[in-house]
Amino acid sequence: MDKFFSNNTFVIDEKVAAFKLSNAYKVYNGEGQEIGAIQEHKPFTYILLDFVLSKGMVPFELNILNADGKCIAQLKRGLTLFMSKVQIFNEAGAPIGYFKQKFSLLKPKFTILNNMGQEIATIKGDWKAWNFEITDAAGQQIGTVDKKWNGMAKELFTTADKYAVNIEPSVTDENTRIAIASVAAAIDMILKEGN
Repeated sequence: MDKFFSNNTFVIDEKVAAFKLSNAYKVYNGEGQEIGAIQEHKPFTYILLDFVLSKGMVPFELNILNADGKCIAQLKRGLTLFMSKVQIFNEAGAPIGYFKQKFSLLKPKFTILNNMGQEIATIKGDWKAWNFEITDAAGQQIGTVDKKWNGMAKELFTTADKYAVNIEPSVTDENTRIAIASVAAAIDMILKEGN
């Protein structure tokens, strides 16, 4: 496992751009040191689909990069009509699981499943879709995602968001840590960028 995923706190800060064709995030640890990035890879066909379809339907690919710029995990969503399903891949490009959006009227909800389709965690958001609790199959909290204040100008005039992801130190499974560390970017792409 790359040392990137050994951190228990990740601050994921979306970059602001006047005209953006793809999303990019800087990733910091709990001490404020930059430890990597999350970069959207957007083929030309996806850019064309942005002009034809609702952004919430367009496929996306996010690469998680360590401080050296090496791709250590990847998230991919195909064309979506209603509920999103985001596949998670490890450093070698092997599928390790996926996020699945669940139907919910007021509070967003997702499940994290392993590659065998077994549920390993549930993600439940508040009514604003700003703060999320991540619990394991036994109902124990194993992580949180909290939206952070980004400053008046950034909040009012951009769609850029900032999140803090916390993973309980007791979570030792590599694939679960990868999924939790990447959940904020997936949620941002599904719930915020898709609007």
